[in-house]
Amino acid sequence: MKPTNIDNPEYFHKVIDCQYACPAHTPVPEYIRMISQGKYDEAFKINWISNVFPGVLGRICDRPCEPACRRSRVEENPVAICRLKRVAADFKSPGADFLPEVPAEKNGKRIALIGGGPASLTVARDLLPLGYTVDLYDNQKKAGGFIRTQVPSFRLPEKVLNEEVDRILDMGVNTHLNCQVDSLKKIVDLGYDAIFVGTGAPRGRDLPDLPGRSEGGDAIHIGIDWLAAVLYRHVIRSGPKVLVLGGGNTSMDCCRTAKRLDAEEVTVVVRSPKADMKASPWEIEDAEEEGIPIIDNHAPLEFVIDSGKLVGMHFQKMTAETDGSGNRRLVPTTEPPVFMPCDQVLLAVGQVNAFPFIEPELGIKMTERGLPELDPTTHQSSIPNIFFGGDAAFGPKNVITAVAHGHQAAISIDLFCRGQDLHDRPAPSTNLVSQKMGLQDLLYDSRVATDHRYAVPTVDRAKSLKNRLLEVELGFSKKTGHQEASRCLNCDVQTIFDFSTCIECDSCVDICPESCITFTDNGDEEDLRTRLLAPSDNKQQALYISPALPTGRVMVKDENVCLHCGLCAERCPTSSWEMMKFTYNCPTAGEK
Repeated sequence: MKPTNIDNPEYFHKVIDCQYACPAHTPVPEYIRMISQGKYDEAFKINWISNVFPGVLGRICDRPCEPACRRSRVEENPVAICRLKRVAADFKSPGADFLPEVPAEKNGKRIALIGGGPASLTVARDLLPLGYTVDLYDNQKKAGGFIRTQVPSFRLPEKVLNEEVDRILDMGVNTHLNCQVDSLKKIVDLGYDAIFVGTGAPRGRDLPDLPGRSEGGDAIHIGIDWLAAVLYRHVIRSGPKVLVLGGGNTSMDCCRTAKRLDAEEVTVVVRSPKADMKASPWEIEDAEEEGIPIIDNHAPLEFVIDSGKLVGMHFQKMTAETDGSGNRRLVPTTEPPVFMPCDQVLLAVGQVNAFPFIEPELGIKMTERGLPELDPTTHQSSIPNIFFGGDAAFGPKNVITAVAHGHQAAISIDLFCRGQDLHDRPAPSTNLVSQKMGLQDLLYDSRVATDHRYAVPTVDRAKSLKNRLLEVELGFSKKTGHQEASRCLNCDVQTIFDFSTCIECDSCVDICPESCITFTDNGDEEDLRTRLLAPSDNKQQALYISPALPTGRVMVKDENVCLHCGLCAERCPTSSWEMMKFTYNCPTAGEK
């Protein structure tokens, strides 16, 4: 293998597993380190620059960072990265000044944002400091998009959402709320320099062909519409017996909300095995802890109507089978249909995109899935000055992905408005700084010890189930937040190897607790992975290869196994190993 090029900024970025897994690439270890030092304002600012909504995402993020966390390779549970984000938001100073300056004199370019969700708000946040005039159109009375209408208050209090949305709007967004955009052509005709469409996936899937659907009438609801109706108090009570169909996060929100609206029995029914549910594991756990059963492997057959009234549903039991090619599919069993009584059904079986406001004559090319044809890097549509992001771009995802889309679209809009190549994008800003502080001390806490994940305290369940506005999770205290932050293994502090001073004494090999360092003859990657001291079976993470040493051997370090503890740097008699903090910040609009 060739020596590793550690000058490539993406090399060490990929080693910081949590940051790499985050769609917005938030510098996770850096803000967690700030929390461990009690620097909550700094931790919040790091988050706000990257993920824009620390208080919101600290409560409802899908947490792609946590399955990637290196702590779970030492013990069962990863660092509570998401909940630590909330710590930064909860304990920042009320008057902390971290907002960029927005120039009073504008640059003459006007941008329209259609939809007031996280993607559009991110675009506004990135473009306003550059002097753009930003107009936001949304059909709700307050911005926030589907975070506002689909996420129950017991998970995300309205006060938190308002604070984070208003922080952006107050930067100078011209809002057109309660404004239904029914014609994109009318927006185009207003002469905007660029238009961003962030309207989400606003339509919930129905089951129109299921027998009894039309006869069920008002007893059958689309889940996302029902949640919005609850928010606006059009619905204040649920039926006594409620069935929720679907296995995603919307289903979990529906069933827990119904429980808080005095439902006597709430049951979730899914077609697939429980292990295949799309809902986040913690959302499923929360629902079950509130006494909500989840029945898997049952496909809906019909709504049962008696004397014009919904009385239940029939389901077909399913089983998962694997064919000769290893593909698994659900097939019905030979067992008779199962009847489940109910008074109300909430359909949470998926969401789809809808663009009724886009006239065909505009010429925006659409895919067979009904989505716009976009450049995946620039988010530019077939009409050069119209861009898409969030769920409206590539289908339903999550809030943090919408934020990432907003950042990329803002870069593209800025480049477009300045007449530059949209693919000549700014590079990430990186830095590599030594953590050495004397012979034996490091600037960061390098101790690795078993330290189990701390539980997030919650309100009394009896109180929570009686009040849909009462937030269930209380969040970490400063003390517990510090303890949880201390579990972070500082994966942004890299082990840098200087082959020119190495005497091949094997001191680093001897002291490494994970046996991730091997001095051996070179070879191709597949061969090298079989000759390392520790099993090297994760090919998604790189091997760090040195140039040839005086003996002809090379140093090979498996980045997947390393815990960044710094013992190799402490032990090395020639200082061939050095711990250096690698900072990686994604580019934003306006950067060179």
